[in-house]
Amino acid sequence: MDIENLIAVFERKLMIQRYSTSSIKNYSSSVRSFLHVAEKRFDQPDELNENEIEKYVFWKIRKDNISSSYQRMIVAAIDKFYYSVVGKNLSIRHLYPSRKKHELPKYLTRAEVKRMLQSITNPKHACIIKLLYGCGLRLNELLHLKISDIDSENMLIYIRNSKGNKDRVVMLSPTLLADLRSYYKSYHPKYYLFEGQDGGMYSAKSVQTIVKTAATKAGITNPVSPHILRHSFATHLLENGTGIRYIQQLLGHNSVKTTEIYTHITDVARSNIKSPLDML
Repeated sequence: MDIENLIAVFERKLMIQRYSTSSIKNYSSSVRSFLHVAEKRFDQPDELNENEIEKYVFWKIRKDNISSSYQRMIVAAIDKFYYSVVGKNLSIRHLYPSRKKHELPKYLTRAEVKRMLQSITNPKHACIIKLLYGCGLRLNELLHLKISDIDSENMLIYIRNSKGNKDRVVMLSPTLLADLRSYYKSYHPKYYLFEGQDGGMYSAKSVQTIVKTAATKAGITNPVSPHILRHSFATHLLENGTGIRYIQQLLGHNSVKTTEIYTHITDVARSNIKSPLDML
């Protein structure tokens, strides 16, 4: 089985269909892993049936304890690969997770965010956390930011080829702009806003470590990720009275229903309803 040739064909098909860079990377990685397992027993991908794919997904759940969202992505990638490269329609809808857990998003208080920012002495690290929290960026969006995406004249930041292959704009805080200018003078990035020591895109692991370290220094005991800073951005905007539709646009959500989950948090926080315990 010529796996790399199959993956090259798959990536070309996805590019033609204008899939985002991150989606192509995730889809091709998932299919490559699947094919490496399959080639131990089969010579060509068209020899596999739905039952074999089901066994693979079950094995991934048992072996790697994959999340429901990751399972969904694996199944979608395999389904797309067979349709576009192998020319085979699979009946694997039953392999998608049937129910999605509806968990309220975890977020930080304003005081916790402030403590995180006060704990940072490195200007690059400070700008990274301020962008994640102050603009509600996804980790991948932060990594792909280019210097040219910062529009200081109109006080906007352009987010390009985001989730769903969409572009959007978010506000640029005057405080953040001053910090970015200071950072730029010290670090001199050439293309991406944040680059590694040898140039090129900064790594996701580095950003995750920066966030985790700042949270630890701030005395926050619960796990903190870049996405929790995004949740905090949305929650604090809503608490401050920003309209749900504006927040939807800033977050880049397709549907306002996705954004409305934050209202469940703020409605309880802002209500004057007393616990029965306090009425005893």
